[in-house]
Amino acid sequence: MANCPSCAVVFCSRLRPAPAKFKLSHVAALFIGFVAAVGAQGQLEFRKLDEAILQARLETFSRKNDEREAMLKKLFLESGCDPKQMSEQLVKKKIVPNLICVLPGESDDIILVGAHFDKVNAGDGVVDNWSGASLLPSLLYSLNDKPRHHTFVFVGFTGEELGLVGSEFYARKLSTEQRSKVKGMVNLDTLGLGPTKIWATHADPPMLLAIGSIAQAMKLPIGVVNVDQVGLSDSESFVKYKIPRITIHSVTQETWPLLHTDKDKLAAIKMDDYYATYRLLAGYLAYLDTYLGKPPAAPALATH
Repeated sequence: MANCPSCAVVFCSRLRPAPAKFKLSHVAALFIGFVAAVGAQGQLEFRKLDEAILQARLETFSRKNDEREAMLKKLFLESGCDPKQMSEQLVKKKIVPNLICVLPGESDDIILVGAHFDKVNAGDGVVDNWSGASLLPSLLYSLNDKPRHHTFVFVGFTGEELGLVGSEFYARKLSTEQRSKVKGMVNLDTLGLGPTKIWATHADPPMLLAIGSIAQAMKLPIGVVNVDQVGLSDSESFVKYKIPRITIHSVTQETWPLLHTDKDKLAAIKMDDYYATYRLLAGYLAYLDTYLGKPPAAPALATH
């Protein structure tokens, strides 16, 4: 996650009735009302990886961006990415490329799932953002055991820490027709510092409400921490093209100072929270595949 110097976290609340000292935003209040009211049914299927595998993938981090991209490629192949559906997108000569893996669906409507793999010089960059990048292949694995309606495009973005360079390039190079096919962009940035958080003020409302439905159905924690004046993330590269987006993260006002410092290490990851975020995301993507563009409903979940 790219820092904004001299800023402060301006909003933090959990998605539940808050003490009087907190004032929920309109979208958070709408979220609570939706989760309380939604009732009905659909069944979603996704394949679940063991926590030990996710931890092992976190441990494969490197401090060098080219090695991180190479490891991400290896993890995609191990997770079932068809080599013919994998590509590298050259962004600039002096930085490593974007890495793309496509999981074809029954339609050419796209759900884009992205996370940056580059890091700043300080720290190991496990939290920011190997935690998000190394999760992409695991989510591919969770979805690729059955036919999907949407085509899923997983992108490891380069150059986020240089100013969203990789994601901005990717979004700009899409044709008008290709952009019209992207029905939602799910961005993963800085996971595992605690329970799952959503940047609600910069989220497409239907996508925001949908993740609340999934969290409720799976009985997993979720909260809101908006970072409007604090940082930037790759989801913002898609705003001017009117592509619906959402950013999932884990930072709070207390943990934000860890980023871009020598404290960004594997030990900062809380594996129980990280694994819960993975499970939530796997269910969420399966949900979006079925319901994106339709009225949301609380699903019954089937995992194996």
